Amino acid sequence: MLRHVTENLDLWAQGLQNTVSLTVFGFILGFLVAIPIAAARLSKHRFLSGLAYGYIYLVRGTPLLVQIFIIYYGLGQFNKELRALGLWWFFRDAYNCGLLAFTLNSAAYQAEILRGGIKAIPKGTIEAGLALGLSKFQRFRLLILPITVARMLPAFGNELVLLLKASALVSVITVRDVMGQARYLFGETFDLSVFYIAAANYLLVVLVIEAVWRWLERRNVWLQYKG
Repeated sequence: MLRHVTENLDLWAQGLQNTVSLTVFGFILGFLVAIPIAAARLSKHRFLSGLAYGYIYLVRGTPLLVQIFIIYYGLGQFNKELRALGLWWFFRDAYNCGLLAFTLNSAAYQAEILRGGIKAIPKGTIEAGLALGLSKFQRFRLLILPITVARMLPAFGNELVLLLKASALVSVITVRDVMGQARYLFGETFDLSVFYIAAANYLLVVLVIEAVWRWLERRNVWLQYKG
């Protein structure tokens, strides 16, 4: 097994880089998309609320693998239309399609995390913002969103870990992530030990994520105590 690591170190490094970048960028972009979705979900406008609910229900109710296939293979059938729109450069790349699928999928889950956190904010916080003369957008940006993110840090950490493990699915659309490299090496050597190496790579990244999240949670508790 050690031989597979030393002889193919460049392949494993590339796979780990692709896995980490897909996970991190998918999570961050998903968070940015989740903010307006959560706001729409909590909106008093029934159309906006229903649209956001429909999106969340659809994404959470279908497998991520199916979503990846639809984006990569499904949209690939419209290459002429995408070329005309100047978007084919994006959708012809398997990595980009995987990143888009991760973003849209994670956004649905993070939107629900945000919605739960926002609904749990005490009314006194909102009233304090009103007393300070803050606009609705300012209250959301300066009070509601920071408090929600701080309170829901454990849930966001769980979503990040789940997204990391789900990233192995992009190997089926030829992305050379950790699992993609393991499948390639297995096809060359028929040695199952390459999958143990892949598992070790995922475990290593999970340990790093957990360490970073524990630090963030401790810092968050300290800031709340200091405040």
